[in-house]
Order: sequence, then structure tokens, then C-alpha cells
Amino acid sequence: MTEPQLRPAPADRPRALRRTALACALGAAAMVGAAFAAVPLYTLFCKVTGFAGTPRVATEASETVGQRVVTVRLDANVQPGMSWRFEPETPTVEARVGDTKTVFYRIRNVGDKPVTGIASFNVLPELAGGYFNKLQCFCFTEITLQPGESMEAPVVFFIDPAIEKDRDLQTTDTITLSYSFFPAKGSPKPVAGVKEAGRPQL
Repeated sequence: MTEPQLRPAPADRPRALRRTALACALGAAAMVGAAFAAVPLYTLFCKVTGFAGTPRVATEASETVGQRVVTVRLDANVQPGMSWRFEPETPTVEARVGDTKTVFYRIRNVGDKPVTGIASFNVLPELAGGYFNKLQCFCFTEITLQPGESMEAPVVFFIDPAIEKDRDLQTTDTITLSYSFFPAKGSPKPVAGVKEAGRPQL
């Protein structure tokens, strides 16, 4: 014979419903918070590990230089409808692993209104992202250009000599560094702040 199940008394039902509603609200708030936290945490993870072709951020140059020379292809893209001309100063650069290289990207506002943009980046093949170290970059920095204004934005990088020991990349002789500019959200920043990020050309 089974014991009868206990049910809350009618007077306790509103309290039970309030508890359930509160638990649901707290759960929803926790999920929203986790979603917002996931983006910066994922970005940090990619920067530290080179996951998904994200170049690593370095604070100092490599202490060793290897024998291998890699061709770095420089790619530049602008979201359709954005009145910027964006291109590297050279399409490719030869880089010995461990050597610090500096390249410039040219940006020009060819429209008739001020535009603020922000760049994202990645490296291909994706496995090479763990060995591509950036010492200086204009990525994720809002840049405002007035109509007709142009500038050159630097990228300083080196390829970790440890790439020579990676069996999966032994036959890789070309790495693509790709940047894409998108319109930035919010108010434009003063152009004076942009000139510190690169070499302005008026």
C-alpha cells in the first residue's frame, strides 16, 4: 500500500507559486549574465591560446630567431556601405620566425561624412594563430576619420619560433593576416585620438 502524497494546503499555494516564480527569475537572470560574460571570456581565451585563428598578444619580442621564413599575406576588408578605402602598404611580407616585423595598413575616408570604424582580425590557417604574436595593433580601437582624411595604422608582430616544431604546420609556408573594418557603435571619438594610433596623412 502506497503512502498518500502530501499536497500543499490551499493557503500555502501562493507562497509556493512565489517561490517558483522567484527561482525562475533568478535562473533567467543568471543565464543572461552568463551570456554577457561569455563574449569577453571567449575573446580572452582566443587571445591567450590562439584558438580560432586569433593572434596572440605579446608584451615583448621573441628572444630567439629560427631558420624558417614564412610569407605573411596581408588582407584588408571593409563592410559594404562603409565609405572607407582600406589596404595594406604591401600585399605580402617575408618574416623569419622570431623576427619582429612592422607593417602598415592605409585607411582613407572617401565619403562626405565623418565615420568611426573598428577592426576585427583573424589568422589563417587557424592553427597558426597560436604562433602569431602581436606587439602592437589597431584592432578593437575606434578610429574616426573626417571626410577625405587618411592615416596609416601599424601592426607589429612576430611568429613564435616554436612553430618549427609543430608537425601540423610543417608544410605551411604562407600565413594570412586578415582585418575587417565595421562601423563602430556610439558617438564618434575625436580625430586627435586617432592620430596617436598611426601615421595620419592629411
